[in-house]
Amino acid sequence: MCGRVKLEGDFSQLTAAFDIPDDFPAPNYAPSWNVAPTDNLPIVRYFEKEGYRTLHLMRWGLVPYWSKSIKVSFANINAMAETIDTKTAFRTAFERRRCLVPIEAFYEWQKIGPKEKQPYAIALAGGGFMALAGQWENWKSPDQEWVRSFTIITCPPNEMCGKIHNRMPVILPSETWPLWLGEEVAQPDQLKAILRPYPAEEMTCWPVSARVGNVRNNEPSLIEPITA
Repeated sequence: MCGRVKLEGDFSQLTAAFDIPDDFPAPNYAPSWNVAPTDNLPIVRYFEKEGYRTLHLMRWGLVPYWSKSIKVSFANINAMAETIDTKTAFRTAFERRRCLVPIEAFYEWQKIGPKEKQPYAIALAGGGFMALAGQWENWKSPDQEWVRSFTIITCPPNEMCGKIHNRMPVILPSETWPLWLGEEVAQPDQLKAILRPYPAEEMTCWPVSARVGNVRNNEPSLIEPITA
């Protein structure tokens, strides 16, 4: 599961990292050290008609186009790579609306006692942005308002993440982005083949304060290492 992330980098850093046109309008978002489900994040997708990548703010927690309520999003913050092409809530988006979710770190909780869990921050060993595999969807509310939402795809963990949790988000290396975004023609089996654990030796993790468990806490100190 992936239920909290950090994104501090500004729009200019995102456009450079993900090859977004310099003149693309910047979405209005603030740095966050504790992004939670239902929050908005800037999402990278490919605008096929114009032939370039874009950044749009979307709500975390995918709401299928056929859903009667936005509340279903809480069950859809993550999608399992193993069933992404068969589960009703995700299969259409897998075919047509794939995206990248830029973050700098994600948090997972390691069970250390009957009722105790220690949160860890997990990032790339060299720093910088991770590109998580995601899918997005359009949904019209009963009040006729459009909501764009997304989910983060997870897979079995690598050796490092497996010591903390039994799932991890799919982190896509840059050479797979054109395939995942639809810039290159791909078959379903090709897409599923890249939904695999990221190499453990290219990642790092450290224990952080339990304060990250409260969504009301959102400051740089949340990402700082502590003595577990």
